[in-house]
Amino acid sequence: MLATWARTLIVQASWNYDRMVGIGVAYAMEPLLRDLPGGRANGRYAGALKRVAGFFNAHPYLTGMAAGALARVEHDGVPEPQADRLRRALIGPLGSVGDQLIWAGWLPLSVAVGLIVAVLASVPAGVVSFLVLYNAVHLGLRSWGLAAGWRAGIAVAGELAGRLMHAGLRFGAAAAPFAVGVAIPLVASWLLREFGGSERLGAAIVGVLGLVVTRLLVPPLSGVRLGLLFLGTAVVAGWLWQ
Repeated sequence: MLATWARTLIVQASWNYDRMVGIGVAYAMEPLLRDLPGGRANGRYAGALKRVAGFFNAHPYLTGMAAGALARVEHDGVPEPQADRLRRALIGPLGSVGDQLIWAGWLPLSVAVGLIVAVLASVPAGVVSFLVLYNAVHLGLRSWGLAAGWRAGIAVAGELAGRLMHAGLRFGAAAAPFAVGVAIPLVASWLLREFGGSERLGAAIVGVLGLVVTRLLVPPLSGVRLGLLFLGTAVVAGWLWQ
């Protein structure tokens, strides 16, 4: 189990447009298949790896859930067509739920908390706060997902739709906007406290130009993530300005 968890950390190393993270998930789940009856000589060992190594997509932090569940159905002797249907059924939920939970919830919340700490305490303290807060959930989600997938097997959808995941989604949806709303005026006040009129005008011009250029060069960025990108850049710039 530990080997599979460690391999999920590099699941995107083999990412490509044809198979997305399929090869990475197959690599991650391989240690869980070694103790199938007959080991690597068992036809299910090779068949399972071949199926999963095809097209598969999921949020990287939830790939452990897929690896655990897909390995468990092989141990449980689930018919191969049913195991493949499970693989295909997991693609959408593991991607959308992970994006909502992390990219739209926990990441903005962690960045906002880090910025608040940077303003109220110090920039190094803000950086440490962000890293600790974000990775506590990041690494915990990987561990929980792998354990839940292995435990549930074919019934893994129940874990994904369970109370814990719903609570995380509700918390992130409420806490992230609140934290960002607190962070923005604090950071703005901190950055502008010693700026004169000309400095403020110059900063505004640079900010607008940077926003336009970044929006053109990186169109996939959502509004929230783009705003947080500029907010974080502003904190670093303000710190260096002093």
